[in-house]
Parts: sequence; structure tokens; C-alpha cells
Amino acid sequence: MTVSFVRTTRTSMPQAQLFDLARSIDAHKDSMSHAREKAVAGVTSGFISLGEEVTWRAWHFGVPMRMTSRITQMEIPNSFTDEQVKGPFLRFRHVHEFRQDSGGTTMIDRIEFAAPFGGIGLLVEKLVLARYMQRLIETRNRHLTQG
Repeated sequence: MTVSFVRTTRTSMPQAQLFDLARSIDAHKDSMSHAREKAVAGVTSGFISLGEEVTWRAWHFGVPMRMTSRITQMEIPNSFTDEQVKGPFLRFRHVHEFRQDSGGTTMIDRIEFAAPFGGIGLLVEKLVLARYMQRLIETRNRHLTQG
């Protein structure tokens, strides 16, 4: 089953600046340092762009994991989408949206995923993994917007 959630983050930062921070491999590594996340293949520093891939290595739940994502959609500076092409999920899709107004920018993260846990999957996805993923996105967004 697919689990989805939306996180909205508001900041005074200009839209183009936040858009670039959100697609920065270096900013992502910094925001996920607690998980020892590193880019190990594909685009490993700088900005990732349409059609490019990055392979991440990190520790989650005390287990080393690898995940390769590809940028499948990009409309600068309004949105981009990354999707897992190889990794621990059956499916993983993250749509990043950015909306500028007179007071700054609203960043909207739309996450959809399905985990490969078989019969207990729904319970694990809803009670454990969805909450964990929401906290990761919130941590990342605080890092991006607060520097």
C-alpha cells in the first residue's frame, strides 16, 4: 500500500534560493548528518538537475541503506520531483513545490512511498515508517530554512 503525507514550510527566503538549497547535494548531506548520509555515486556534490541521479548511503534504524534517486521533473524555480530507481522502497516519490509571495516562500513537500514489508507492511508503514519519514523531512526543512 502507498503511504503519503504533505509537509509545508514557510520562510522569508527568496524562492530561487530555497529551490537551489532543496536540490543541493551538499545541503542535503548536512541536514542528514545524524544519519551519516553520504552521496556515493552519480551527482555527489553541487546541484542535481533534471535526469540526473544520486546514490545515497545512510544509516536508518541502525541499518546501512543505499538508495538511488533520479530527478524526473523540474520546473525552475517552482518544482522538482525525485523518485527512487533503486533502493529499500517498493516505490518512493518526493515532489518539491515552491511558491513565492510578498513575505517569502512556501515550500511544500509531497511524499509517497510503499515499503516492502509484506503482510505487516501497512502497520509498519503507517505507525513507524511514515512518522520517521515525516521527522526526516521536518529536520531537513529546518536545516534548509534556518541555515
